[in-house]
Amino acid sequence: MGSWIKEKQQSAAFFGSNSSWLEEYYDLYLEDPQSVTPELQALFKEFDQDEPDVRHLPIIEKFEMAGRLPASGGSVSGDAAHAQKQAAVLRLINSYRLRGHQKADLDPIKYSKRPDTPDLNLEFHGLSDADLDTSFNTGSLVASDELKLREIIGLLENIYCQHIGAEYMHITDIKKREWLQQRLEKPAGQFPFNDADKKRLLKELTHAEGMERYLHNKYVGQKRFSLEGGDALIPQMSFLIQHLGAQKTKELVIGMAHRGRLNMLVNILGKSPAELFDEFDGVKADELDNVNSGDVKYHKGYSSDVPTPGGDVHLAMAFNPSHLEIINPVVLGSVRARQVRRKDSNKNVVVPVLIHGDAAFEGQGVNMELFNMAMVEGYDVGGTIHVVVNNQIGFTTTHALDKKAGLYCTELAKMVQAPIFHVNGDDPEAVVFATQLAADYRLQYGMDVVIDLVCYRKHGHNEADEPSATQPHMYKLIKAHRSPREIYAEQLISQNVITADDAKQWVDEYRDRLDNKEDIVAFGPTHNNDKFAVDWTPYIEGELTEQVTTSISDERFSKYANIITTLPSDLKPHPRVNKINQDRIKMMNGDIKMDWGFAETMAYASILDEGYQIRIDGQDSQRGTFFHRHAVVHNVDVNENFTPLDELESEDNKIDIINSVLSEEAVLAFEYGYATTEPRSLVIWEAQFGDFANGAQVVIDQFISSGEAKWGRLSGLVMFLPHGFEGQGPEHSSARLERYLQLCAVNNMQVCMPSTPAQTFHMIRRQMLRKARKPLIVMTPKSLLRHKLATSTKEQLTEGRFQTVIPDRRVTKKDVKRIIFCSGKVYYDLLKQVTDEEVNTVALVRVEQLYPFPRKALTKQTDVYPNAKEVVWCQEEPINQGAWFQIRHHLQHCIADRFPLYFAGRKASPSPAVGALKVHLKEQQQLTNDAIHGEHGSAIDAE
Repeated sequence: MGSWIKEKQQSAAFFGSNSSWLEEYYDLYLEDPQSVTPELQALFKEFDQDEPDVRHLPIIEKFEMAGRLPASGGSVSGDAAHAQKQAAVLRLINSYRLRGHQKADLDPIKYSKRPDTPDLNLEFHGLSDADLDTSFNTGSLVASDELKLREIIGLLENIYCQHIGAEYMHITDIKKREWLQQRLEKPAGQFPFNDADKKRLLKELTHAEGMERYLHNKYVGQKRFSLEGGDALIPQMSFLIQHLGAQKTKELVIGMAHRGRLNMLVNILGKSPAELFDEFDGVKADELDNVNSGDVKYHKGYSSDVPTPGGDVHLAMAFNPSHLEIINPVVLGSVRARQVRRKDSNKNVVVPVLIHGDAAFEGQGVNMELFNMAMVEGYDVGGTIHVVVNNQIGFTTTHALDKKAGLYCTELAKMVQAPIFHVNGDDPEAVVFATQLAADYRLQYGMDVVIDLVCYRKHGHNEADEPSATQPHMYKLIKAHRSPREIYAEQLISQNVITADDAKQWVDEYRDRLDNKEDIVAFGPTHNNDKFAVDWTPYIEGELTEQVTTSISDERFSKYANIITTLPSDLKPHPRVNKINQDRIKMMNGDIKMDWGFAETMAYASILDEGYQIRIDGQDSQRGTFFHRHAVVHNVDVNENFTPLDELESEDNKIDIINSVLSEEAVLAFEYGYATTEPRSLVIWEAQFGDFANGAQVVIDQFISSGEAKWGRLSGLVMFLPHGFEGQGPEHSSARLERYLQLCAVNNMQVCMPSTPAQTFHMIRRQMLRKARKPLIVMTPKSLLRHKLATSTKEQLTEGRFQTVIPDRRVTKKDVKRIIFCSGKVYYDLLKQVTDEEVNTVALVRVEQLYPFPRKALTKQTDVYPNAKEVVWCQEEPINQGAWFQIRHHLQHCIADRFPLYFAGRKASPSPAVGALKVHLKEQQQLTNDAIHGEHGSAIDAE
């Protein structure tokens, strides 16, 4: 016997029944060394050195030989053969925990072939039928200390192989696994529901089925994305709300796609059937206009307050476009804002629930991004309850190799070690038990959980689709299958819980309530009277034309400047950061002009001091992608940092500056959700380069630009998109200004391209001080951050305001023959050339706000030059990109018929910019020459 074994025998931790515990984790170690703690890795590695191990038997065998396993009965004490079988039984128990879900009866229609599970057979572990009546120690199984093998297998089959398939052995934290084992194994497969619970379950199933059948008969052929087959979702959600409410949860924010949404709205959130039927009938269609275009009924959201044992719970169903999973990060952003508002430090007062489709859950990359954010500080919401409505079909695909790589659509959740409960959708008791267990785990550990509701889809993708054309075998099974309500009603009748007349009566009563357009859900006493709700009325009435004072007093200037430049004496910043801070002290004192970073940070200080929250998020946002912001200063000696703006925080106005995960789609959607929930928060998402927003285009198109028109959802979200042609190639030059301008209509958002630090200061303050809450898209600079001319003075902060148009004060008005309108960095290129060449006949007028377009201000500029003969729009971007085609009609309106209008810029291109620096510089010189000196009908002619 090796010295290692002798040494461990002396340790109480490895004595007696603990050997079964050790064996379980040795199994895991052999499968994946990283799945056990570092201490156990070191322990087992030491054992491997004694005798190389490729099986999961040797460690137990060594303990057996050492005589350390406890006797399982007086008659077999010391029996080596029995000891070997005892070890085999413990391995069998572990196999059920690991693989039982693969044997479980999960598919209601028996369509999916289950995998073989040889390791759940007696023979695999060296056991046989002859051992079934032998008593064995049950190890860590939550049961009597000793049971016959037959009884042990019966327990394991009931726990792990019936209608719930639990996956949790991938979780490395021993305490979490043991917690789940206790909760799964203690009931021994018997769900703790009394007769009243069972009647309520059946009533909820009756509501679910009744709604779908009513709509199917009354609105023949109209799209509704039926829930039929997944009916158990309704009792699942109803019981979940009550269960969480009893544990003092006050808000649930729900995100889901369209399947089953109408059913949820009426039967769970309490939307009036009359209102839904009006939407089917198109009664209110004449109330819509081009400002509020509305949306189809199965995209709409709703909110209500329902009573629970712990008080009313506010339910909010998020509006969602037909982009499946994109609502998920929006919901979590909203949850985070609500948790901050309620000061919900343990994150159990506000809980997110996301309802997914099976193919979408595994197929949409935004879910991977979201799981990656799950436990990151800036996005943590205390875990999400995920429900996958798994109808075993994506759209028209049934072949397993066509839609997923693994056995389950939920493999993605293992990246955060979430427990996963696969459950048969025809067993509502199993569904609710698994859901309540998952909810308790989420509340206990603040981590994501997944319930995979395995069901089917009775109809096609929509009610006009004929699924039998592509899934004839599946739909043959479905047509022969009884509904979940019918199956459960028969079960309760056989248990003498109800009579057949009861079941029929509940069906008739629900149909009558729909006929009478009666509400299905009773609201709680606090309905529409939540003290934590935000009154959006002032913001709904806000106008982008509102004039507000954005300047600050000299005293406030000094106060904020001192705060942002004062660092702790024991903080040692990076030398370059220290130089920036020293320069900011000079800017504060008026020794040098202010740069972009100083003015921007001063804006945040003033906003924070006036009682608003600030949340800035993006890759490298703390320092700024281009090293200009440094709102968070890092200590080079120790791993800690300092945020000067924290000094201006109070109980209600906090600042978070987050270096985001490497994601655009999920992060931008998260920030949009936050901004739509908290109007008193300045929420900024900063792209590392402007074109990085391309990866989040669905958020921009489906939410940011159109959310107000479709759903009446206001958002003051700010997007900072670094933009400018500096020879870096096609990928990092253009923020695709043209795309945002194309999305602009009826004052839905703002697009600005500020050219000075003071302009940025006033633009940021204006965004919060106006009542209007509209998205703000900003083409932010790169090289201008340190341009010697792109500076501002103290007076421009204490006396100025945001100028939508900046006139040229450099020229004598009567001498001007040509007016050049431009935006952004190209102004400084033009300015350098006219200065170098001493051109005094050209006026350079900057358009700082491109939408809403400042027609009046720009028209006024054309009026001040009496001898002007022509107007040029100059841009860095190719003619088919940038602002030109989106604002040309505005420019034409401003100049009317007084001047010809020309274009100066790069020629049309499918790519934003060239790759070679020399070619870039040549193009840049050409376009400025065209703008300043071009002849009519030549390169500047827009036609």
